[in-house]
Amino acid sequence: MERLSNQVEKEGRDLTILEAVIDNGPIGIVRLSKETGIPEHKVRYSLRMLEDDELVDPTPQGAIPADDIDQRVAEINEGIETLVGRLEELEGLFTTTETAE
Repeated sequence: MERLSNQVEKEGRDLTILEAVIDNGPIGIVRLSKETGIPEHKVRYSLRMLEDDELVDPTPQGAIPADDIDQRVAEINEGIETLVGRLEELEGLFTTTETAE
């Protein structure tokens, strides 16, 4: 559970950075850190992951959202909704197991 929790925290951080890039791009690492309260080294890592996922593009002025960001954000939201549904199903399994004991 700890590993899953850590991964969800990392993904949340990436989405926070993505939101800041969408709202303020072009934006650099230092300003992203100040805007989000996330340490610069974690901002740098999240930007690298977002670039690898083709959600942001680097420019000399700072990160900007990818051209198709609206579509990509819609896909992310759909994926999150699916994950929430799956987690609720799992929670139901454990609740049923606990009740049976």
